[in-house]
Amino acid sequence: MRLRTEMPAIKGITEWVNGEVTNESLKGSPVLVHFWSISCHMCKESLPQINELREQHPQLKVVGIHMPRSEKDTDVDAVKENIVKYELKHPQGIDNMHSVVDAFENEYVPAFYLFDANGLLRHRSAGEKALSMLKNPLERVLAEFQQG
Repeated sequence: MRLRTEMPAIKGITEWVNGEVTNESLKGSPVLVHFWSISCHMCKESLPQINELREQHPQLKVVGIHMPRSEKDTDVDAVKENIVKYELKHPQGIDNMHSVVDAFENEYVPAFYLFDANGLLRHRSAGEKALSMLKNPLERVLAEFQQG
């Protein structure tokens, strides 16, 4: 996915936890979409930091997309247990058919896609250093949002 392109459709989710989102419901706010998997150790390590971001920046809409990497990862109950365990209070889409994963052309977990209030992609990063790479672009997008 190229920078400054519009957010792909968030549809075809197997099941939503903590509320369902649509592209329409995300309009007008900065949005962070993060892809993760219960079989990904790095993902689990980053989840507390994502919760912190969500708490520190109430104007940022955070959406988790669970991306199964194996047949075992498609166990919806196991995903829900992890959502509770890691206190993920923001909407979580369980994407067992890879509908959103494919729409975002995402191949990695953890992966982060930051959209501005106009729904345009401003930053994407994946892997071990993905969260630290997000810091400056997030500050920029939030500052633009506050300036209106």
